[in-house]
Amino acid sequence: MGKNVAQKLIESHLISGKMVPGEEIGLKIDQTLTQDATGTMVMLELEAMNLPRVKTELSAQYIDHNLIQTDFKNPDDHLFLRSACKRFGVWYSRPGNGVSHPVHAERFGVPGKTLLGSDSHTCSGGSVGMLAMGAGGLEVAMAMAGEPFYVKMPRIMGVKLTGKLSDWVSAKDVILEMLRRHGVSGGVGKIIEYYGPGLENLSAMDRHVIANMGAELGATTSVFPSDRRVKEFMEQQGRGKDYAELLADDDAEYDLHDEIDLSQLEPLIALPSSPGNVVPVREVAGREIYQAMIGSSANPGLRDFAIAALIVDGRQAHDRVSLDINPGTRQIQENMIELKYLGKLLRAGARIHQAGCNGCIGMGQAPASGKISLRTVPRNFPGRSGTKDDQVYLCSPETAAVSAIRGEITDPRDYDRPYPKFEEPKEVIINTDMLVAPPGDGLKIELEKGPNIKSLPTFEPMPDKIEAPVLIKLGDDISTDTIMPAGTKVLPYRSNIPEIAKFSFAQADESYYDRAVEYKDHCGSIVVGGENYGQGSSREHAAIAPRYLGVRAVITKGFARIHWQNLLNFGILPLTFVEPADYDKIDQGDVLAIDNLRNVIQQGNEVIVRNTTKNIDIKTEHTASPRQVEMLLKGSLINIFRERHGG
Repeated sequence: MGKNVAQKLIESHLISGKMVPGEEIGLKIDQTLTQDATGTMVMLELEAMNLPRVKTELSAQYIDHNLIQTDFKNPDDHLFLRSACKRFGVWYSRPGNGVSHPVHAERFGVPGKTLLGSDSHTCSGGSVGMLAMGAGGLEVAMAMAGEPFYVKMPRIMGVKLTGKLSDWVSAKDVILEMLRRHGVSGGVGKIIEYYGPGLENLSAMDRHVIANMGAELGATTSVFPSDRRVKEFMEQQGRGKDYAELLADDDAEYDLHDEIDLSQLEPLIALPSSPGNVVPVREVAGREIYQAMIGSSANPGLRDFAIAALIVDGRQAHDRVSLDINPGTRQIQENMIELKYLGKLLRAGARIHQAGCNGCIGMGQAPASGKISLRTVPRNFPGRSGTKDDQVYLCSPETAAVSAIRGEITDPRDYDRPYPKFEEPKEVIINTDMLVAPPGDGLKIELEKGPNIKSLPTFEPMPDKIEAPVLIKLGDDISTDTIMPAGTKVLPYRSNIPEIAKFSFAQADESYYDRAVEYKDHCGSIVVGGENYGQGSSREHAAIAPRYLGVRAVITKGFARIHWQNLLNFGILPLTFVEPADYDKIDQGDVLAIDNLRNVIQQGNEVIVRNTTKNIDIKTEHTASPRQVEMLLKGSLINIFRERHGG
């Protein structure tokens, strides 16, 4: 039996375990990616691990999230990251150079390699034939130290693409169709591999759009073959020597199957406040909009801005609409100028922002209260935009641009112009000036720490008994944005756990922090949640801050992969209800107890939780491997590393 692309990538990097779905495997990591919202903590972890130098083939640190400098915190962190890159041997992408994922594809992506990033959208790298996965920062730090990356072997879903996209339909509509079919948890425990004749009609950056938002499906990653279209991209970027063909065998098989006829797709849109809430644009056409934003890691390519520019050429955005343009990379911005696309957007009233994540992560560009904002970004979780009662819709550049002219949601097929044609230029301006290579030896480099930067807290071993109150009970599909918000107010504290902890669960309950502090150093506390708990961003602050506040266990109906692992990494016990209906047997304020805990989690998977308030026992289970159980017992993965390496 032949192998598919995902199997070939995994097999060529397999260090431990067997490629059996559900079994833990260890993978060699070739490259790592960190960004400033999560990378600051990674560098502090490397410091805590006493690591002299990274051991990967290549590691890169990007400044793309926290670009707004309202005070000293963000610029101080940029200087810290610059010094850490020199110290540990990491490439440094300067502020304004662009979003990590498209920059990495342009300059560092190599077919056949593994890429691990402290950003959930690292899966974008699958567009050029990489096995690219998001993970918590501590796991990325471990990979930088030369340790394997451990993950449960996913099932591989093959999605056959046939046909060709119609006019006014683009790659965004492909991934929105996947979300319409499978929802935000449909990819959990799976790698999505795209294959079939329809791939010939999708460029590498079209594939980037699809791979990027595989994170919104909950997938471990998305994979595309490295074929002629990837070769074109590598040659365009002046890196043809890095190209290597990587195709599925003719007789390759998949664990699961789906098929999309690209010619049958229509413009789609995700309604507030979930990427999985997808309907045809025509169903919501006519709704008045306030903002249209084009860019982000989900639609960062030259094509995405060129199409928008050609759509609005010679016209003005509606006077109510803020048309925001966020170039994906500085290089793309330069090419937009050279090819005269930027001028067309400017004349149409567009507001041009620096190359970076910006409004996607709530760093500026917040929409008006209660007003509709159309965005090409990957996520529309409640409040993520920076406006608490936001109404963010996710759509293609075509839908966003046409709607900006009309002032209302418009099916772009109803525009009174023919569909503009765009072809990727064979040659582009290449800009590497804002990428700083690490020196050969950084051992004598001092880390520059501003007053906001605090060293990583210490994490005590798992106690033998937990008896603590449920301080908060949450529902299904709780995102890490709810657990630990982003935005201009919160993200500047990413290098200061005591301060950022004050925002824990603030989106759901503003009283949580004050109540948690009461129990922090006494008995700790417990969190209860529903299905798909911890979806969204890979930010490990959503585990570290609750742990700092005394959370020792989280009990849910089910976890998102990265957050589940982050909880384990920092010694928080993740448990799932054996009977989902038992979720209703616990109320906020109930006191739960687990006796003989250290022995229980070593001897098996079943864990009996006693609801002492209601005097009932509830069956739960953990799915941690023996390696992960050791993390829980020791209090964190970093404690294990220190012990083994004499730290």
